[in-house]
Amino acid sequence: MSRPAAPPDAVETPAVIRGGAALAVWHAGWAAAVGLTALGGAWLGQGAQALDTPAALAMATPGLLGLVLLGRDGPMTRAALLAAWSLAAIAAAGLSGGLTGPLGAFVFMPVAAAIALGTAQGLLRLAPFGALGSALAALAGLIAAAVHGAPDASPGMAAVTALLTAGATAMAFRLSAVEQARRLGVAAGDLARIETVLAGQPGLTLVLDASGAALAAYGAAPSALPVEPLFEDGLIAAVHAPDRPAVLAALAKARTGVEAQARFAPRLALDRRILLVLRRLGPSMGTDEPPRLIALALDATLAHAREAGLEAARVEAEAQNAGKSRFLANMSHELRTPLNAVLGFSDIMRQGLFGPVPERYADYARSIHEAGGHLLDLINDVLDVSRIEAARYDLSIERFDAREVVSEALALVRVQADDKGVDLAAVLPPDALTVAADRRALKQITLNLLSNAVKFTPAGGSVTVSAEALGPDLELTVADTGVGVAPEDLVRLGRPFEQAGGAEQRAQGTGLGLSLVRSLAELHQGAMSIDSTLGEGAAVTVRLPVVVAGREPVEGEAQVIPLNRTA
Repeated sequence: MSRPAAPPDAVETPAVIRGGAALAVWHAGWAAAVGLTALGGAWLGQGAQALDTPAALAMATPGLLGLVLLGRDGPMTRAALLAAWSLAAIAAAGLSGGLTGPLGAFVFMPVAAAIALGTAQGLLRLAPFGALGSALAALAGLIAAAVHGAPDASPGMAAVTALLTAGATAMAFRLSAVEQARRLGVAAGDLARIETVLAGQPGLTLVLDASGAALAAYGAAPSALPVEPLFEDGLIAAVHAPDRPAVLAALAKARTGVEAQARFAPRLALDRRILLVLRRLGPSMGTDEPPRLIALALDATLAHAREAGLEAARVEAEAQNAGKSRFLANMSHELRTPLNAVLGFSDIMRQGLFGPVPERYADYARSIHEAGGHLLDLINDVLDVSRIEAARYDLSIERFDAREVVSEALALVRVQADDKGVDLAAVLPPDALTVAADRRALKQITLNLLSNAVKFTPAGGSVTVSAEALGPDLELTVADTGVGVAPEDLVRLGRPFEQAGGAEQRAQGTGLGLSLVRSLAELHQGAMSIDSTLGEGAAVTVRLPVVVAGREPVEGEAQVIPLNRTA
């Protein structure tokens, strides 16, 4: 809970709080002295020796008003009291004849009041205003003497009032001196406490001039950074030469008022590292006085070593990952050549091109051909994923009608869908859907999504593919009424070799299909998203910013155009 703000006149500094009681006593003493002098003059004085009672009462009024300082002290209260002193002096001078009257010395009381009231830290300098009040009082006395004539001489009473004024002024100076001494003591105590805190810091705190020379040092210095040379030669001389530009830049930045940091190796211990945090200290920008800086120097050797180790580990991991991807790409490529031969010979045996074979051997040939085809698909997927991860998959961008690619993919999976009893449908726009993309990649995306959907949709279900242009984006969606995906599996799908469902469902694939779709979409600066409900089906959507606005392509035209993408 925040503390409610006090009224402006009640905002008090510690100096005001402590000085208010002494000022109230000073005012009360003045009121009492003037009152006793007036009573004594009335009792003893006769004629010219009598004190002007209305004028005395006017001068006693500010003393009585000063008692308010006991409960409500502050800059506004003190300024108001000084105004009251000025008005009282003007009134008394006008009533008693000013400097030539029995109360002539009271004309200088606004100056004494300004000295007493102006002792609090943060207050405006009140002495000029006190002098102005005294000048106005003297002017009022001259005007009164000119109008009513000079008052009768009263040397005894004039001497008494002069003594009262002199005593009040002396006490005002005394209050000011005591307050200044107290303030200096407080400042010295604060400085001692600050130095104690700084000395107890785990790092080295330095006060520097604009050039980086040390003016003061506190705390525990790192072993690699001796303090004494910093006073003699400056901070820059203690920095290893290659790191000096960074430290100089940090000093220049800190001089502008912005916090700056620099890490450097000490010249006397190159295997160590020091972290330097710099801030501006002293006059603000725009002043003639050169700025000072405060710096915190910490031993950052362990942190530097840890960061260096993490960076080395990151580089090594990236190198190993790239090596793995290159290995898989090379091995997949080498495996395809003998596997194509296996597929070719098994197909010849299966079809009996060189003569009939026993039915049992024909079954073996069919099994070999099917297994080889599955293995070739797997190798092709591994090859594509590895090439993408190794940043060796280059898109061949051309302009074509996306409906043709979708129709070709549909034709390839229709036999598989018919064998399973799955209804296969397409929703395509009636007009040409011209895109600028990699034709093979878009076909691979569509084919993988359709094969996945047919694979995990039971007999009697349906798979629907749709393609449409949404502004500059091609949105390709494949929806099925299959087994669906559990929410906890959705976050994993799209990563290599990640699959959903139980063991039976996982045995139907390798987990590379959706990963390849996602990677190919990202190569086109697109994205893949999956929406699914377990037991009700799934919908996979791919959005690619590849739609081309303009004329329709001529049949057979293939134009290579640039596509902005990141590796």
